[in-house]
Amino acid sequence: MKHCDTLILASWCIPVEPHGQVLANHAVAIKDGRIIDILPADEARTHYDAGMLVERPYHVLIPGLVNAHTHAAMTLLRGLADDLPLERWLKEAIWPVENRWVGAEFVRDGTRLAIAEMLLAGCTCFSDQYFFPEIVAETAIDLHMRAMIGTPVIEFPSPWAENAAECLSKGVDLVHDRYAEHALISTCFAPHSTATVTDASFNSLRVLADQLDKKIQIHLHESATEISDAVAATGKRPVERLEELGLVNASLMAVHAVHLSDAEIDRFSDAGVTVAHCPRSNLKLADGIAPIVAMLNAGITVAIGSDGAASNNVLDMLGEMRAAALVAKVQTDDASALPAATALRMATLEGARVLGMADRIGSIECGKMADLACVDLMHLNSQPVYDPISQLVYAVQASQVQDVWVAGRHLVEAGALVQIDQHDILRRTAEWRQRIDSRTRQKSPNSMHLHQNGGIPRASFGRCTKSIRCGSITFDSGLICPKAVCLMWAAAAESSLNPWPWLAPRLPQSTWHQSHWRLPACTRLNRELRSTISNQQPKTLPSNRPGHSTL
Repeated sequence: MKHCDTLILASWCIPVEPHGQVLANHAVAIKDGRIIDILPADEARTHYDAGMLVERPYHVLIPGLVNAHTHAAMTLLRGLADDLPLERWLKEAIWPVENRWVGAEFVRDGTRLAIAEMLLAGCTCFSDQYFFPEIVAETAIDLHMRAMIGTPVIEFPSPWAENAAECLSKGVDLVHDRYAEHALISTCFAPHSTATVTDASFNSLRVLADQLDKKIQIHLHESATEISDAVAATGKRPVERLEELGLVNASLMAVHAVHLSDAEIDRFSDAGVTVAHCPRSNLKLADGIAPIVAMLNAGITVAIGSDGAASNNVLDMLGEMRAAALVAKVQTDDASALPAATALRMATLEGARVLGMADRIGSIECGKMADLACVDLMHLNSQPVYDPISQLVYAVQASQVQDVWVAGRHLVEAGALVQIDQHDILRRTAEWRQRIDSRTRQKSPNSMHLHQNGGIPRASFGRCTKSIRCGSITFDSGLICPKAVCLMWAAAAESSLNPWPWLAPRLPQSTWHQSHWRLPACTRLNRELRSTISNQQPKTLPSNRPGHSTL
């Protein structure tokens, strides 16, 4: 008899490749973290001496789900600012809170929560785009989760870096070089959007990505407002601008891609651009429905992502598959559009292909890594079973995931986390909720009320000690910190971007008029504020975990 580390016997095995195939009563043999055989269960019992025999008589075995786009640490902001459109959600709610709270410990705890949630829902790999990517990578390794770590690139000061140049420098040193040969970690560059990165920084990014042979993922054509603002600022649609910068190629992963013209879809197809489709986030933020069927018909590789829990609000790829299939049918007025087998493929093998991992994961094939999930179909909501693929996409709930393996390591067994302390994660999450909630919702004259004050978050970036006059504009300390305004204005204007669409909604209308702005005054104020408001940084929070950094 042959030896294997683990032998999994299931009622159904869906390898994904070949497409749509279902293997009844089959077994998968695993050795040294890889799949070494796929064969009928009866033969497996006589051919293999297994270190661990896993029998799942009412279950379907599938490749681990691949979350092609998320912001893992944003689990700690889940439910903080719901029922807002994208632009207000970002500018009035999320960015101010991130500026106040995001740090290494926030990212570590939020990523631990996200990984635990994703594993319990059958996800074995995720592509992340967030601050402190080195902490995301460390956390994924600690929990034995496969991940694509995106180095964030943004032109303006963030909790992680002062500007795009520092983002790129830190990304290369802390992420790309450090994890170049790691078995679980892959890396890419992740500029936030065309609105927050200048041409000069995009050029530097393109050179680095080419040198390191890395992919670039970017939020692109997510909302109609994003496009109209870009046209007003630059005279170009975001895709057109990226085209001129030489970034529309096979290394580009367009996240969302909700508002694409037919010509842009054809250009993506010709260039080999891939897409990460986040249907439920787009629905919740009322951004629209991406033309996925048209993309697939054009030969574009489309994966599925959850986006962050702050905008979804769950990291459930089974539910994301279902949403992708359903909205495609409604959009095309065709019930046969995006069938179940295609949705499953998008959430597994196509996700692996988009992340450049199709040679390792995404399907149950000999030689690939044993990233697998086993789902129990013996539930009221998934019986009777005529077609296990249809049940998986249209009926199954995340709670039905019973087992998950990453590189052959059993991380979820009988529906419970095996090597992760769930109680500690819940405790730390509760602590963060208390800290964030007590500071952002306290009822004081300078508190931030996300749904009040005319849409202007008070003290969003910390209070200033006095009113400061810039040109014809007076910033009151209770309305908005001039440091954030002027840093944004100066960085954007010096790079030939129009910051006005971003700034106007954030300023009280009684105190501004666009014609009153003068760049030199703002630039001088920018330099002055760097030194005079340095004491407005977030205070360090105590940590209950020795050896870990605090905010």
